[in-house]
Order: sequence, then structure tokens, then C-alpha cells
Amino acid sequence: MSQEYDRRTEDVGNIVALEHINICMPDQRLATLFYVSGLGLTRDPYLVTGVRNMWVNVGRNQFHLPTDAPQKLRGRVGLVLPDLDALLGRLEAVREPLADTAFEFVAEGDCVEVRCPWGNHLICHAPSPRFGPVALGMAYVELDVSPGAAPGIAKFYSEVLKAPAVTEGTVAVVSIGTCQSLVFRETADPQLEYDGHHIQIYLADFSGPHALLLERDLITEESNRCQYRFEDVVDLETGAVLTKLEHEVRSMTHPLYARPLVNRDPARSNVSFAVGHEARSWALPPD
Repeated sequence: MSQEYDRRTEDVGNIVALEHINICMPDQRLATLFYVSGLGLTRDPYLVTGVRNMWVNVGRNQFHLPTDAPQKLRGRVGLVLPDLDALLGRLEAVREPLADTAFEFVAEGDCVEVRCPWGNHLICHAPSPRFGPVALGMAYVELDVSPGAAPGIAKFYSEVLKAPAVTEGTVAVVSIGTCQSLVFRETADPQLEYDGHHIQIYLADFSGPHALLLERDLITEESNRCQYRFEDVVDLETGAVLTKLEHEVRSMTHPLYARPLVNRDPARSNVSFAVGHEARSWALPPD
């Protein structure tokens, strides 16, 4: 008798990847100090290499950082980084040049909580089975929402975007691909006004959600053949807006889908250089 498996554990929802978060900030120099020198991430060497925007690679994911009035995510970004002790050392090294900003960091339990120079909140985790084989990547985006919003948000993602979504108490968790998630956490704390930051996702069924969003007049931009945008996450029964978050939605035929991203090893420098060890893999090695 062959072994029986629960085949549902291998299912992947319609949102196949969360590729990037776009957050505007006013100073490329300070952004470089924080994201590249402090976090140890890698500026994309091929695309958007000027002084008005910066794409920063995090494994197979990115931060997009256009120069403009600073935006603040209404929540937290969860990163997986391979060495938290090394991270603490790098963050300490940029403490002085970032002293007059909102930058701060603290080791809390098994993670490191960090604030960028403009107050955005990042939670840095070591690799673990919770994040699958990822050694370097963007594991989740967690957003604060109003009390009572979580069930409606889970239903929206499940029925409109065809993504596995569950409500756990006052938290809605939306599964993305194999090891990412969108998390919506209810809070009674006052909410910041939405300032236009956005996330970018890839869909396997690109046209189905578009038709449902169009039917409800939720499409905000028909970008091109393989991209559109929407902003409002709504209660499907009443139409009430549950939260605002612009989604840049791409098909899997988009030219940038699964583009290989360069990730350096931040431990390598001109004095510790070793041929063949400049790059870092986003994935854990085999067991």
C-alpha cells in the first residue's frame, strides 16, 4: 500500500508572489545607509540606477524607494535575514550617521525590530521552518486595520483574488505563494491616514480577479497589457471600505516576473574578499 498524503498541503493560491513594497522617502543617501549598509541588502545593479529612485533586493523580493515626501506603512514588514548578530553589528555601525532621524533598533526575543530613518517598522527574523527554505527574503507584510475588519478582509482576498485566507481571532492571514503572507491585524489604536504606499503581487489567474474588481468599480489604473491596480479592500456584502492599500497587480507573463535578483554577501569587503563568495543565495542549503 502506498503512503497517503494530504495533497491540499501542496496547494498554492492564486497570488503566486509578493515581489515588492513601494515606499517613498526623501533622501537617497540616508536610504542607502539604512537599507544597504545597515540591513545589508543589495541595490539592484541593472534597473533604476539613478538618484531619484532605488530598487533594493531582498532575496527574490524588493523595496522600491522613490524620492518624494516620506510615506509610512501602517504596520510592519517581516524580513528573513541569515545572521541577526551580523545585522546588529551593521545597524550599530550606522547609528551615528542616522542619529538625527527616526532610526532605532532593538533585539526582541528571537528577532530584531528596526525603524527606518522615517519611522517604518521592520521585524527581522532568522531563517526557520516557519519561512520554508528562505534564508533571505520578504516573508510578510502586516497591516493594522480597524476592529471588526478582519473577517471581511479574509473574504475579499478569498473570493476576489482567489487566495487562501483565514481569520484567526482578530487577525486575517492571506497566503501568498509557498512562504509569504499578508497579515491584517485589528487594533483600536488610531490609524495613520493612507498615504499611497503600495505592494506588488503576481497572479496566476490574472483576468478573473480583474473582472470581479471591475464589476465593483475598484480598478484604479489600467496600466498595460499585463498590469492593473486597485486600492480599496471592501466588504463584499455592503461595499464598505475595510482598508486601503494600493495593489500593483501583474500577470505571470509580465517581463519582470521571476527576474533573477543579485544579492551580495555583506560580510565581504575589499579586505575580506574571497573569489566566488561575493554573492549570497536567497535559499537555505540542503539539509
